[in-house]
Amino acid sequence: MQAFRTYIDAGISTPVSDADFIRICAAFTPKKLKKRAFLLRAGEVCKHFAFVLTGALRLYSVDDKGGEHVLTLGVENWWVGDRESCVLLVPSRYYIDALEDASLLLITHAQMQELLRTVPAMAELMQGLDRRHATATQRRLEAAISCTAEERYLAFLAQYPGFVQRFPQHLIASYLGILPETLSRIRTRLLQAKPQLIELLS
Repeated sequence: MQAFRTYIDAGISTPVSDADFIRICAAFTPKKLKKRAFLLRAGEVCKHFAFVLTGALRLYSVDDKGGEHVLTLGVENWWVGDRESCVLLVPSRYYIDALEDASLLLITHAQMQELLRTVPAMAELMQGLDRRHATATQRRLEAAISCTAEERYLAFLAQYPGFVQRFPQHLIASYLGILPETLSRIRTRLLQAKPQLIELLS
């Protein structure tokens, strides 16, 4: 749990006290998830938010033709869950599965709300997280509207440099809203124009 405490301390102005950290940990349930196992399936109510201690997960939808559309890619120190389903207790439209063996900390919406009311450090942490999430969502929407596929990929590399090694190209393409063939052409073009990127892209 030291990694979780380090994460909390990095997101707040004053290190969390031992007593508050014990209260925080008591609200979470550890869970191991094997590679390819599901944390959530479409049609189920998302009962927990998941904090990723180790591993990699994705949140995605499946259209009528069986096509997968990735909304979130999550690794260590990320939160994964369907907020709408978890807060409103309605069936989810999404799947969450593990792309690597994962170690998670699960918390219900009610438990989180109790922590936010009683533990100032947790309230400060989540306020900062919400601000960053809102900013990232706005930037992603703007990029989808106004940026080329290559520009979106370059921004993705800059923001998440380790993801290329953790996630298959077709999932990254889905996350960016482009076809896998398009991403392959972009990668080939970038490697030809900028050979210094070979270590980053391989």
